[in-house]
Amino acid sequence: MKIMKAKISAVLLAFITLFAGMLTFSSCEDLMETDSDMQAFDPDMNAKTDSVFYAFGIGQAMQQLADQYFFQGEMRGELVATTQYTDSTLSQLKDFSAGLENKYDSAYVYYRVINNCNNYIAHRDTTLQTGSTKVAIKEYAAVLAFRAWAYLQLCRNYGSVPFFTEPLTTISQIEKNTFPTYDLEQITAALAPEMLKFTSFDVPNYGNNINVGSTNHGSTKQVTFKNIFVPVGVVLGDMYLECGKYESAAKCYVDYLTNTKQPLPNIQASLSFRNADFTPPTDMEPNQTINGSANYANIFAATGTPTDVISYIPMAVNSVNGATTIVPYTFGYDYYSLTNTYFEEIQLVPSDDYNYLTENQTYYYRYRISGTSKTNGMNDIKGGKFGDMRSQRIMYTQQGATMLDEDEEDISWINKFQSGNIILYRLTTVYLHLCEALNRMGMPDLAFGFLKEGINSSLRRQPWLSQQAYDYLDQTFLQEAFYETFFGRSYPIHQHGCGFTSDANYIGSSPYQYESQVDSMLSVLAADATLYPGLAERLDHSHKYAAALAAAKAEAEANATVDEETGEKIVPPYSVDPSGFGTMVSKQDTIMAIEELLCDEEAMEFCFEGTRWYDLMRFAKHKNNAGLAGNAWLVNKVRNNHPVKDLSNQSNWYLPFKR
Repeated sequence: MKIMKAKISAVLLAFITLFAGMLTFSSCEDLMETDSDMQAFDPDMNAKTDSVFYAFGIGQAMQQLADQYFFQGEMRGELVATTQYTDSTLSQLKDFSAGLENKYDSAYVYYRVINNCNNYIAHRDTTLQTGSTKVAIKEYAAVLAFRAWAYLQLCRNYGSVPFFTEPLTTISQIEKNTFPTYDLEQITAALAPEMLKFTSFDVPNYGNNINVGSTNHGSTKQVTFKNIFVPVGVVLGDMYLECGKYESAAKCYVDYLTNTKQPLPNIQASLSFRNADFTPPTDMEPNQTINGSANYANIFAATGTPTDVISYIPMAVNSVNGATTIVPYTFGYDYYSLTNTYFEEIQLVPSDDYNYLTENQTYYYRYRISGTSKTNGMNDIKGGKFGDMRSQRIMYTQQGATMLDEDEEDISWINKFQSGNIILYRLTTVYLHLCEALNRMGMPDLAFGFLKEGINSSLRRQPWLSQQAYDYLDQTFLQEAFYETFFGRSYPIHQHGCGFTSDANYIGSSPYQYESQVDSMLSVLAADATLYPGLAERLDHSHKYAAALAAAKAEAEANATVDEETGEKIVPPYSVDPSGFGTMVSKQDTIMAIEELLCDEEAMEFCFEGTRWYDLMRFAKHKNNAGLAGNAWLVNKVRNNHPVKDLSNQSNWYLPFKR
């Protein structure tokens, strides 16, 4: 039976319902199950109708691995902490003691996705056309991305893994295999040539805001079709990024962003005096926000098209409809209850490391200069140690006085799981990973510019932006004529939780500046002579040189004269010989400082989304590639996990491979 595009919405609803027939993937026979129930509707992959059913078969396999992906990526990071209620399987991931018996250690769940993809790629005819349109080319690209994504997760969790691209259809193919064992660099080299043809492609989309059922507590769930896919350019960019091929990674991200025309939206979690532990200045307005900005929490809303989300795994609204997720429950929220319940036996909570990081952020706010009107006076920016507002917007707090025991303390729950979806990629992910690549390509100023200004004309006005950065802007989609007219303004990343970081449209500049942020981070890093040998001395020399240069400038300005004819102030030339101050901070030191800022930004932005351990491993590899002690840095980052393994040995980063 042929299903035409006019009936796609009904197909989507059927797809979600049919997820109920999923099997537990634990045997060789399961690995060979490339045909899902959905595929029975249209078994001919050479038909011109969309082969959407086969993509849904892959979607079933993605649901099967969703919880494992989340817990493998989040538990081994430093942002989440266990409690007395934590399941032992999660605690084992946390302290790196998980063995083969751990239920969240299964390579098979990833190989099931891979085998479904191999089956599609081997049999789908991508040359079929309706008019001039190739009817399956976007789906083909999306399946390439799914397969690469699954191999990326395998390498992240197991190091080197068996690699194959043919569909397995017999047990003997598995039991008597001679598959090579590849690491990520080898797998990337094998898959990239075909993927590179599609890095600019957007994913298929056959329907937006499709109702897929109601939860047990009565909330309607919506799914947007395109969000269940992962884009080729993003996945390949991540593979290159982890392999240290920074220019190739940047090109993939840029190709994707250029051709899908996706600027970062205007997102801000703004300061609210009702929830802040400080008394604001008398000339500051309450609840300040950027006009038209979206609340940060909306990113995780249970709508069909949540702000900023590119890809997620949509889990079923109940066990009757399909595969469910345990992730919300471990954070104290019962997504499947009859009453939309929060409960106190929370298994996972924010760690002390996360709380320290977010509580010590400077928040930049607009204020009204004393004596000016309320309407016209909001024209300058100050900063205070009020914390990162993202952390407040993703928490739901119940006051002790409203509970059974009025003496109880307030209880807070992480509130990122209202949708019952496992997020894979957000648009901010792409931009921050692009920043990582740009930084390691030698453009730390441009990477910081994305945090501070976004991509718009105000970025070009920054005096610290190098010629190299300007050249890169002109040679890519970031060129001014394009992003200001056709592409659209892209907003700052750091403002998501820390307020007014941009210098645009204000009389004064934001205190969030390139030089001061680099210097502040270097001062923090210099305290650890083991990880950063010699940095304290280089920083001291740079400070002394800067002081001498400032003194020379002040003296020159004091000796300035005025041209009698033009009235122009003439400052005599001045200089300071840097050779007398010893070795000073280098560009590599600056790159290192910006990388730490990016690492912190990703912690605040992507906390509790299942990516933190993968982020830490990637940053450690960046440092190793640069000749720094990346392994030791990683050990220090997760020291409060109390690992039972020596993580200075990279082989201990990985889980035991369960065949």
